[in-house]
Amino acid sequence: MLKKITHNLLFKVFVAIILGILIGLYTPESVNRIVNTFNAFFGEFLGFAIPLIILGLIMPAIADLGKGAGKLLLITAALAYGSTLFSGFSTYFVASSIFPSFIEAQNVQAIEETARELTPYFSLTIPPVLDVMSALVLAFVIGLGLAPLGNSALKKVTSNFQKIIMFLIEKVIIPLLPLYILSIFSAIAFKGQVASVLSVFVKIIGVIFIMHILLMVIQYIIAGAITKKNPFKALITMAPAYFTALGTQSSAATIPVTLQQAEKNGVSPKVANFVIPLGATIHLAGSTMKIVACAVALMLMQGMDFNFGMFAGFVMMLGIAMVAAPGVPGGAIMAAVGILQTMLGFDAEAQALMIALYIAMDSFGTAANITGDGAIALIVNRIVRDKKETSTS
Repeated sequence: MLKKITHNLLFKVFVAIILGILIGLYTPESVNRIVNTFNAFFGEFLGFAIPLIILGLIMPAIADLGKGAGKLLLITAALAYGSTLFSGFSTYFVASSIFPSFIEAQNVQAIEETARELTPYFSLTIPPVLDVMSALVLAFVIGLGLAPLGNSALKKVTSNFQKIIMFLIEKVIIPLLPLYILSIFSAIAFKGQVASVLSVFVKIIGVIFIMHILLMVIQYIIAGAITKKNPFKALITMAPAYFTALGTQSSAATIPVTLQQAEKNGVSPKVANFVIPLGATIHLAGSTMKIVACAVALMLMQGMDFNFGMFAGFVMMLGIAMVAAPGVPGGAIMAAVGILQTMLGFDAEAQALMIALYIAMDSFGTAANITGDGAIALIVNRIVRDKKETSTS
């Protein structure tokens, strides 16, 4: 049990934040500069890796969506994307209305003006092989081109490249993320900014948890209206899947439980066996909610200008990028870092704070994702049943 806890990414991030604060507050500048040197190097490496992550994840994800189940696939994908867009846009309106009441950019800027400088001992420049937007466009072009080609040689190449990128994420980036977060928080503490940052973090997490609950209630009210089922009874039936995802932080690991509970809600096994595994891959409304809310919060903290037009494009692109999110804790934020950089102007420090905030709530988002899969399965099941009844009459 203890080993399971200590190997949990959330636990590692929590320990990293605490250690980072202690290092920043109570160790000499020389130690903080060593930590900051790792921060500079890993930040450069992350910038190099982001375009490769986009190519490696999005190309095969789009290519794989083009095969198989035809209309059922399109219906499920459209519902998943619609749910993600609803989550993203509603989160923007709520966050931009509520967050300014407890996030004051002027205070953060005042702290920054009196902050101590912290520089690394040395830094390396690792330029990416192509920029993020080029990687996104190239991934879409190749993915869409491969979709109708079946098991072509190039599709096998992209599949193998995906395995390399997954290995990079799982064995290099995710294990080093706690150290990167430690280095960010040591710098924040050294500069005297830690109290303001942590107080805002706690408030953001509380608001987003409530928003996740409301999102699931709305999803099941809509599904209940379409299927003529009691939405609250259907939502309670999905509770075992919610709590399983809360513990595992993995949509993929929760699929057996989600399937079982969806069938208890009256979804046919055929529909459930198709929609639930697909939804675990392409429906990330809960993750989108976290990313949009955290982005609004951090932009307010740093005094960055933003508007609905900027976030509209970001949310629509995020809904597509989430399709490529790997099924590992923290995978969704890694798939989103590129568009945070290009569309919202997040620098390396803002990206690291996003990663820390996201992982702190990772289990909430995953649980909301898979619970929403049950609502989509109900709607698809009703559509399929109506079509059968129409064709036989």
